[in-house]
Amino acid sequence: MNLTFKNKKISGILTILPRQEYSFEDELENYNFPPEKSLRLKKIMGYDRHRLVDENTCVSDMVAFGFQHLFDAGLISRDDIDAMILVTQTPDYLMPPTTSIVHGRLGLKQDMICLDVNQGCAGFLAGLIEAFFLLGQDSVRKVAVVNADILSRKTSRHDRNSFPLIGDAAAITIVERDDSPALIYANWKVDGSRSSALMVPAGGMKRPSSPETALLSDSGDGNLRSLDHLVMDGTGVFNFVQTEVPVMIEQLLAAAGLAGTEIDYYMFHQPNRFMIEKLADRLNIPYEKMPGNIVEKFGNASGVTIPTNLTYNLGPSLINNNYRICLAGFGTGLTWSSLIMNIGNLSFCQQIDY
Repeated sequence: MNLTFKNKKISGILTILPRQEYSFEDELENYNFPPEKSLRLKKIMGYDRHRLVDENTCVSDMVAFGFQHLFDAGLISRDDIDAMILVTQTPDYLMPPTTSIVHGRLGLKQDMICLDVNQGCAGFLAGLIEAFFLLGQDSVRKVAVVNADILSRKTSRHDRNSFPLIGDAAAITIVERDDSPALIYANWKVDGSRSSALMVPAGGMKRPSSPETALLSDSGDGNLRSLDHLVMDGTGVFNFVQTEVPVMIEQLLAAAGLAGTEIDYYMFHQPNRFMIEKLADRLNIPYEKMPGNIVEKFGNASGVTIPTNLTYNLGPSLINNNYRICLAGFGTGLTWSSLIMNIGNLSFCQQIDY
């Protein structure tokens, strides 16, 4: 599905990262593999460090902390926020919505929209697109797009395929109206027939968590996980990304009437460095225009990887400059989406530790 928007802009991005940092070497003893074999895999995949919250931290904690930072710094005010969209796969509760928890903790106004969205790797684009739609209403002037996930709670620490990659994080992106006539081009695609490629089998209404679903077992690949943990078809996901995403990007560029060289940066979701570099090769994009260093420094926090990519790799340059950027997210669903827009002259673009 192709979409276009106008008179919308990103005015600020804040990424919130846990202080606790763990290295791949720290966790070698968790895995049922010889250390030398694991270290070879580290070099290939780009494993290194990741940031994880403690056992008492929830999504609402990181999000409320981030908003309070923005309020205290005078970067936004409580009354400015007309809508809050939280994209997460790890909510505090099944009910109420986590946006309601954040709303109450921060004392936000009643006359606003709060929405929770269940989306993963394409979650940043899901939030932006929803914000663009909401900004079509006269009463909505500023939207806070919030991405936050605590994937460490749903990933087995004995799963070498997944645990070294994941991270916990949150991001707050402020989206508002703009007078610029520049169009925003986007697309969105879904293939639910492949939804089992990335899933947590237990914990929902289909299969509630129980002592049985919590039992660790070896599924045949040497990794120990339970039905309450993330299960990923690594080969299937890799093939999906390398096959579907290049076509999507080519279609988006054609819709925008742009050549690939006219894009300043390609800021994509980052499953791991190996996958991103292979994708850049297929698209003939120089690595310096398509960074792949987020997972090895912070971990893959699902929908938070794109805003982290922006704050870490571009950061202060987005305050004083304006770039034409292609964003893309792909994963859980299976869902894949991309977007081209001008991003720059921001009021803030920073990372803070929680």
